[in-house]
Amino acid sequence: MDTNGNYPKIFGIGLNKTGTTTLGECGRILGLRCTGCDRKLLKDVVARNDFSQIIQKVRCYDLFEDWPWPLVYKDLDEMFPGSKFVLTVRSTEEKWLESLKSHSLRTHPFKHCRKLAYGFNFPHTHEKDHIEFYKRHNESVRTYFEGRRSDFLELCWENGDGLDKLCNFLGHDVPDVPLPHANKGADKRVDRRRLFLNSMLININY
Repeated sequence: MDTNGNYPKIFGIGLNKTGTTTLGECGRILGLRCTGCDRKLLKDVVARNDFSQIIQKVRCYDLFEDWPWPLVYKDLDEMFPGSKFVLTVRSTEEKWLESLKSHSLRTHPFKHCRKLAYGFNFPHTHEKDHIEFYKRHNESVRTYFEGRRSDFLELCWENGDGLDKLCNFLGHDVPDVPLPHANKGADKRVDRRRLFLNSMLININY
């Protein structure tokens, strides 16, 4: 936060299912304007390399999490100097993969971002590709931001990182509230018809 009380742009660049929604909820607790996954922006970047709408959206919010932000962190760093970057990770890559697989069964098979982001509609039968994607992304981010502690923070909610660590990074007073555990896996009501459909699609190699 600068002397006028303004925040720099804060980009969550962890892959989905790493606690990105929790990061957004933390931002809202701090009074920030937050936005999550935007499939259209992801399509703009992946299919057309078009950043025009990203620039427009960044002007309207303070904190950004989920897609497309993890795929364009280098571009964001150049376009918005002075921004902050937060890499959310899971305690193990296996936990991330299992969460991703579970989530894929509960979401629309063709309207989600998986095909655009990872190259597959489902992580099932493509586990190795997804693990390699996860590891490569995290290591690339760490290498890119090496030595830039004022700009970059890595968080793992499962390993005990909390709102205090994020607040210290942002220069914000720590509120006396518990860490929100948003979008926590299988707690949500499951549409059994969708679960069945997605299971069938996996079996026929979609």
